[in-house]
Amino acid sequence: MIRNLRVSGRVVALGLPTMWGVLAVVFFAVGTGLVLHVRRTLLRELRQARKVAAAAQDALLRPMPPRIDGLNVAAAQLSADRGSSVGGDLYEVVATDHGVRVVMGDVRGHGLAAIGTVAAVLGSFREAVHDEPELAGVLRRLDRALARYLRGRADGLVAEEFVTVLLLEIGRDGELRALNCGHPWPYRLLGTHVEPLARADPLPPMGSFPLPPDLPAAPFGQLRPGEALFLFTDGAEDARDARGRFFPLEAALAEALRDNSLTPQSILGAVFTSLLCHTSGSPTDDIALLALRNERQPRRPSGARDSDTCGSAARARATTTHPHPTTHR
Repeated sequence: MIRNLRVSGRVVALGLPTMWGVLAVVFFAVGTGLVLHVRRTLLRELRQARKVAAAAQDALLRPMPPRIDGLNVAAAQLSADRGSSVGGDLYEVVATDHGVRVVMGDVRGHGLAAIGTVAAVLGSFREAVHDEPELAGVLRRLDRALARYLRGRADGLVAEEFVTVLLLEIGRDGELRALNCGHPWPYRLLGTHVEPLARADPLPPMGSFPLPPDLPAAPFGQLRPGEALFLFTDGAEDARDARGRFFPLEAALAEALRDNSLTPQSILGAVFTSLLCHTSGSPTDDIALLALRNERQPRRPSGARDSDTCGSAARARATTTHPHPTTHR
């Protein structure tokens, strides 16, 4: 609406808002308020969803304590799906009456779609390691748990699902045994030297074929104090750079040992940094790494005497020392 106002003999045109202009201003203000309210609500719900997801992921791949029964341990996982810290890789280290038992596995596929299979296998492992005196019994329990889970899946893709699994057992004396179903063998780290734990062909992946009736765990000598093992999933070795070159994991490990102290944490940090640089920060498959180092004190030979040969002092120590060693888990 345009109105005229006469001032000092002149006519001045005043542009006063029409009804439609007023309504436009009102709708704009209301719309802006609604948008801000919806944005705040969505951000609040997103933060809550992230908290729930983090709790679920921690329950699945639990944060690993730095020491387990005299072993220094570190593990890390990188999902191929952005926004998720859990994918198709699995790992766990558990101290049991049968020794420290370790699992490293890789579910076919990656990202969030593989989490159900990861949960089935890890849940079975955490129970079986305490119940089964032999690694073969643990592996059979995992195989049955996987079969039950796949039969209950609604998508019907049972025949296409499999899991690679590496089982390790480290006894109190460092004796090392392993069972391997289609998984890459770990590396043994000796000072600055890197070598594969084994070169033999593993069994087929779990779920692809029935397990053989005879499953003896293969012995691999001892993991002596100061020695370490480096476990990984094939996403690490298969990672490629922009030119299609595979990640040189063994060389990266050797470089990490030369530049850092032999601690699982420093080794993991160095290898992950090299891997992310190699892939420009965008690996196409899930990656899990686990390093453990034997930091137990060497056992004294049986019959060895204290350096203090004074009879009274030796007898005093003998009477005050607890006769049974304590194992911290």
